[in-house]
Amino acid sequence: MITTIIALAAVALLVAADQITKLLISSRFEVGESMPVIKGLLDFTYVQNRGAAFGMLSDQRWIFLVLTTVIIIGICWLWCKGYIEHITGRISAVLIVAGGIGNMIDRLAMGYVVDFIDVSPLFDFAVFNVADCCVTVGAVIMAVYVLFFLDEKKLHRAGAADGETAAEEVSSEKVDSMPEEE
Repeated sequence: MITTIIALAAVALLVAADQITKLLISSRFEVGESMPVIKGLLDFTYVQNRGAAFGMLSDQRWIFLVLTTVIIIGICWLWCKGYIEHITGRISAVLIVAGGIGNMIDRLAMGYVVDFIDVSPLFDFAVFNVADCCVTVGAVIMAVYVLFFLDEKKLHRAGAADGETAAEEVSSEKVDSMPEEE
């Protein structure tokens, strides 16, 4: 199981990888400059993204900062409350938090996100970065977690213990355990 300490270390490593790669690109490339890495498959292209994917909501960084903060706090709260216990949930949480922090650093420090991973030679797709990869992979894993591993009964019981009406849960358990009439 991924402990909180291991998760924090993983988040720190992923954020560091994101920030180092962005620093390397922005210090060695001019905006718009591109260099093939794997011919016909991958280029490094330096882009300053002031919006979301594909430049949507350009120059609305405060929306992204607030939304990212809410998501990070929400994931941390769920983790600390014990709602995210399965390995898939924990891995997805680490990836989403790390990616969110990586892009948040850029938005706070520069007002834009440094993007550089360009798969346009193969697909017509937006240029992205390590943090974007973390968020995307984390979201896919989170979907798998929610669909296949999330224990809704446990969430309901935990919610009841946190102040919701425990009597409702007890009465529903009694109904569920009553023998069926013929």
